[in-house]
Amino acid sequence: MDRLSRRDFGKMMGLTGLGLTAPALAGGCATETRQAARTAAAARTWRVTGAAGSGLGGFDSAVKTLMQARNIPAGALAVMRKGKLVLARGYSWSDDASLSVQPTSLFRLASLSKAVTATAVMTLVQAGKLSLDAPVTSLLTLTPPAGGSLDPRLGQVTVRRLLQHLGGWDRNISGDPTTKDRSMAALLGVPLPVTKEDMVRYGAGWKLDHDPGTTYAYSNYGYLLLGQIVEKVSGTSYASYVQQKVLAPVGITRMRPGKSLQKDRAPGEVPYFSQYTGPSVFDAAGTTVPTPYGGYNVENRTAMGGWLASAVDYVRFTEIFDGGTSVLNSASIASVFAKPETGLNSGGSYYGFGWFARDVTGGRNTWHDGSDPGTSTIVTRRYDGVTWALLFDQRDDPSGLAYSYDAFSAPLHTVANGLSGWPSVDLFGNYF
Repeated sequence: MDRLSRRDFGKMMGLTGLGLTAPALAGGCATETRQAARTAAAARTWRVTGAAGSGLGGFDSAVKTLMQARNIPAGALAVMRKGKLVLARGYSWSDDASLSVQPTSLFRLASLSKAVTATAVMTLVQAGKLSLDAPVTSLLTLTPPAGGSLDPRLGQVTVRRLLQHLGGWDRNISGDPTTKDRSMAALLGVPLPVTKEDMVRYGAGWKLDHDPGTTYAYSNYGYLLLGQIVEKVSGTSYASYVQQKVLAPVGITRMRPGKSLQKDRAPGEVPYFSQYTGPSVFDAAGTTVPTPYGGYNVENRTAMGGWLASAVDYVRFTEIFDGGTSVLNSASIASVFAKPETGLNSGGSYYGFGWFARDVTGGRNTWHDGSDPGTSTIVTRRYDGVTWALLFDQRDDPSGLAYSYDAFSAPLHTVANGLSGWPSVDLFGNYF
């Protein structure tokens, strides 16, 4: 990996005017890298936007501590309790006052997008247009690359099994077919950037690692197929269908598919940072780029991890699963959180449709995390009616600290559990 200074990275990406400079890239002396990060951080100041109900300052402190320990420049948190938005914040930690993250600023969601796809699928099931037990082979034409063959077990891969990561692909054994752009282009004889259809065809030639329905193994390829199924069954593009049938009914208008390149960033979208560079997946020469900006193809990943949203948008989206909206009825919501045929772990958690879940005394906790170069996100829905979405514009830095669901959620649980009461304020009217 090439090493760039924080300022050099910002200049290369045209971000210095946005009030952010990037973490030093990997390489060189680790002590020197950490010292450079500390020196740059010393010049930063905090800017916090938005509003919060009385007594919720602990959430601000928790997020600022997480960001400062990891040199994260931009973050957003939204907290909802029993349908009321009680906190909506944007956090900027930068040496340039021109950066001001808002509660409505857009972040890449990464795998928080999977719940969006699962919801779209369930609206089609609810409308009687799709069966959860339909085999993927009856819905999509899967054609392997020349010389390849379909795994005969694909006929056992149903929509339900795709939603629950029970399709049989295992990235820990064979890798992730959605991350092999350059190999894919070479095998298929197509130019970069590859398309979603190229990705489907490439993956169709992979042998399943498990018999379908026997082993939980997280699969981006499975959610790519679900996005294609939504298009096939609905007769419209996946993104248009989601915006019309999932987001519009709950008043969400800002969410949209993300773009890969910095020049194509959406209005109000934050910049992303990584200490890593890599070859571009958009040109044959493999130009070295910052990994968040061309190191992977965001456009191809919408259904599995490519949506943009603000924190307030995402907690609004989660209201669909609390019931009472026109998007999913109670029977559909029950299906989303039903236990799978296998995959219940020793702690009682499992994967539903786009959500991790665990039954607890008093109800059910559900959650998810998202992780891509330049992106770390979590969403939590607690059994007691408290929901939050926390979004960051960075996934790694020289600190070596964990960027994980547990690391980010634990401080927020501590704050929530320590409250003696909740404010009655509802801030949704400020943003919708």
